[in-house]
Amino acid sequence: MESPVPAHSFHTVLSCHMDSNISPKAEVMNFEKDLMEGNILKVISAARETCKTVSSASLNIAVTGASGNGMSTFINALRDIGNEEEASAPTGVVRTTQTRVPYSCSFFPNVMLWDLPGMGAALQSLENYVREMKFNQYDLIIIIVSEQLSINHVMLARAIESTGKKFYIVWTKLDRDLRTSVLVEEQLLKTIQDNILKNLQEEQICEPPIFLVSSLDPLLYDFPKLKQTLQMDLIHIRQQGPLQKLSQICEEIINKRVTSLLERIDTQSFQDTFHIQDPDNSEECLKAYKLLFGVDDNSLQQVAQSMGTTATEYKNIMKSKDLQSLSNWDLVISWIDCNTAYYLQSIVSYIPLIGGSMIYHLRRVKHRHFLEVVAEDTKNILRKVLRDSVISRAQLS
Repeated sequence: MESPVPAHSFHTVLSCHMDSNISPKAEVMNFEKDLMEGNILKVISAARETCKTVSSASLNIAVTGASGNGMSTFINALRDIGNEEEASAPTGVVRTTQTRVPYSCSFFPNVMLWDLPGMGAALQSLENYVREMKFNQYDLIIIIVSEQLSINHVMLARAIESTGKKFYIVWTKLDRDLRTSVLVEEQLLKTIQDNILKNLQEEQICEPPIFLVSSLDPLLYDFPKLKQTLQMDLIHIRQQGPLQKLSQICEEIINKRVTSLLERIDTQSFQDTFHIQDPDNSEECLKAYKLLFGVDDNSLQQVAQSMGTTATEYKNIMKSKDLQSLSNWDLVISWIDCNTAYYLQSIVSYIPLIGGSMIYHLRRVKHRHFLEVVAEDTKNILRKVLRDSVISRAQLS
């Protein structure tokens, strides 16, 4: 009997990111049982349900920048309400936001937009600003810029990047720039974009998404693209944490199963365990291990149908697709087939004590290697399914 897998895993992931009622203990245990038994189709079904469920998790977006850059106006535009409406964020030429203020947005359900007070002009106050505004609590940060990208903007971008948070740079008041500039529109847009990139590159800051917008007319320039990008990024952010953890849990369960199965290989009854007729037939052994983990041809075909793709897409990432697809070292192992074993046994049978143990050792090495390769292929297939599920959810939204 295989060693049990502790139930720390799946339930912890889901309970951290959703309603605890969604994943009762029985469902958690079923997930782990299915993975241990190689029922990969049920495992994938549960993982995809997780994708759907976490897509409604609450998120927080901070909108920051220097005072007067148009942060509140941008928030109102993103919420599709006018500056004069009762529920709008207050705007003005002087600093109107004194404390952090959250706003809901109908276009982005379960998302709070936080209108932050403008950062100070003094560079030394930036560290205090980041701490006081609680940047560690936001899932994504939007830096609003107008007129010029100051050193404070750049340092703020660096501080955010160091936290690993995703951030955008949004150049607002583009309509004003177009009215006052001697450059034609195309040249002006390129000049602004190039200037932002140059300042970031000089400080070795990775290039974030950059959008040039007119908050007064959200239908123009990069505003529609910004909303679309933000919508997809929110899906990724919601699912990244729980799905990474879920992927890690799957790998832990697979590793535990491998450990248990490896112990059985060292016993005389392993053929019965793996339903193998001839332990020296490499092709039969490889098929048996793939069936154990649920990555045999029939199972992959079912997985492909559930994902709306072809089984070839999964087979192409497998080292254990067939004996020919194994690496050179694997081929050496695969040569230990029934014929080779027969000839080796005939040759070494004249060597007392050594012959039998040599054949047994070579056979064990082959079986252990096949098992480990198939297990790694199973992990890769599950990673791909989880990644494709996230992409699929993003495209549907």
